[in-house]
Amino acid sequence: GDSVNQTEGQMILSERASLIVNCFYETTEYSALFWYVQYPGQGPQLLLKAMKANEKGSSKGFEATYRKEPNSFHLKKSSVQASDSAMYYCALSDTMTGTAGGAEHKL
Repeated sequence: GDSVNQTEGQMILSERASLIVNCFYETTEYSALFWYVQYPGQGPQLLLKAMKANEKGSSKGFEATYRKEPNSFHLKKSSVQASDSAMYYCALSDTMTGTAGGAEHKL
């Protein structure tokens, strides 16, 4: 079935460090991929998305490229800030009730 897998748990980074949150997916048909962010005390909100292979999503300095080989959608930011402290979820659905994995990032 469809699934996503994130390898990171909590990450503690210093300001201006680069961030990579790995996301590998399995899906029977290539559907859209999403990254959600959840800031402390708030609900999850959509950060970026990509609808098809090789498409790049970007927002707030973050970017992720929809790759088919390997099946990945890694989230990257070249220089993080304290305001980026949050939980980051990779998902195969446009709602957080869909298949998702999470990784916490703290500074």
